[in-house]
Amino acid sequence: MTQATETYTDKLLGFTIPGRDARGKAVRLDRTVDAILAAHDYPPAITHLLAEALVLATLTGGLLKDESGQLTMQAQTEGGVVRLLVCDYRDGALRGYVDFDRERLARLGANPSLEALFGEGYLAITFDMSGGRGRYQGVVPLEGESLAEACESYFAQSEQVPTLIRVAARAGHDGCVAGGLLIQHLADGEEGRERLHVRMDHPEWEHVAVMAGSTRHEELVDPGLSLEALVWRLFHEESEVRIQPGPDVLRGCRCSADHYRQVLGRFPEEDRADMRDANGKILVDCAFCSKVFEIEA
Repeated sequence: MTQATETYTDKLLGFTIPGRDARGKAVRLDRTVDAILAAHDYPPAITHLLAEALVLATLTGGLLKDESGQLTMQAQTEGGVVRLLVCDYRDGALRGYVDFDRERLARLGANPSLEALFGEGYLAITFDMSGGRGRYQGVVPLEGESLAEACESYFAQSEQVPTLIRVAARAGHDGCVAGGLLIQHLADGEEGRERLHVRMDHPEWEHVAVMAGSTRHEELVDPGLSLEALVWRLFHEESEVRIQPGPDVLRGCRCSADHYRQVLGRFPEEDRADMRDANGKILVDCAFCSKVFEIEA
């Protein structure tokens, strides 16, 4: 593997390290995360939180082999400052939204902790498989210093796959840049075989985790450093590293008037009558993109 000069922006990069039975994903988002954040007037703390969540959704969703499958990540509390955080990813289409108490957030100061934002919260990660293959979900407490730590707990508890995740975000007057790295150890380097049962002391995994854990915050958000070059910096001493370019990542809100007509059509007529305004229209507000649709239903 050689270093590349091309920067990967709003693009998912995959890689494998065959000699260490490891696979990984890396991503850096700028225009896409700016487009998603622009739908709402988020304060800095929520901007940073959502940017990190969008990176995590991309990294985790990028593990799906099925392009039609969807990953949904939802963090929620009862009575927390953040009432709901939700992101989903499907074949490069990414969207996200945060519902929060603005007044209570202002009392937390400039850099509130994850515990301060969510309190007794939980994180649910759901994989929806296409072709009628169903869905599976894991739920873990929102514990630790970051959403990335909660995602690591999900993979350890629900997937039984040792996983290390690093995420960074930087916001300024010229917009937001967010990036992340996810790497996993798989038994024998293949899926479908006996898992490691979260054996974090496996010698191959220990080596990979140390190397990946040395990733610096500034590297993840440096637009002048390609993701391929970042992977090279971390693992250039390995005998082989295979790069697997992934899809472009774009803001992918799937709302449409036709979609809402179909949804509303499932309600009884008496319910739709209660929803109509004085002009006979049903107004539907999409939380993801902040658009309002007038539906004649």
